[in-house]
Amino acid sequence: MENTTSNEGQRTRFATYFVRLALAAAFLSAVADRFGIWGPPGAEGVVWGDIQNYESYVALLNWFIPASLIPMLGWMATVAEIVIAVGLIIGWQLRWFALAAGILLSLFGITMLAAFGLKPPLDYSVFSAASAAFLLYAVTNKAGQSDRKAL
Repeated sequence: MENTTSNEGQRTRFATYFVRLALAAAFLSAVADRFGIWGPPGAEGVVWGDIQNYESYVALLNWFIPASLIPMLGWMATVAEIVIAVGLIIGWQLRWFALAAGILLSLFGITMLAAFGLKPPLDYSVFSAASAAFLLYAVTNKAGQSDRKAL
């Protein structure tokens, strides 16, 4: 007879590792795009291609923020994405990095919703990613391990 509890724990650990890496990769890919690592502005698959285009997008999303604060907001988001991605990869204080990812993605989704309507945040799976981050938070115990009982 196979050990069901052990198999459930293995599946949960695999799923949490996958969510961690997928979220981290998404954050780092967005950061790479704004630094032109994926290519210059206008190249296939490139959203921004440089900091200026990224900051223009930040301004569109955050139309309610004074223009003088947009560069600072853009850099705060960039630093947050890098720090959260590294935290998700390393796994130190995983529960709190997962919560931070969920909050950041939710804020991003809400600003997209307010600026552009419902379709863009759905098309870019922002709320799905936020949900994955919040689920990771929920199934991770204080020691940073998957908590199968939470499922």
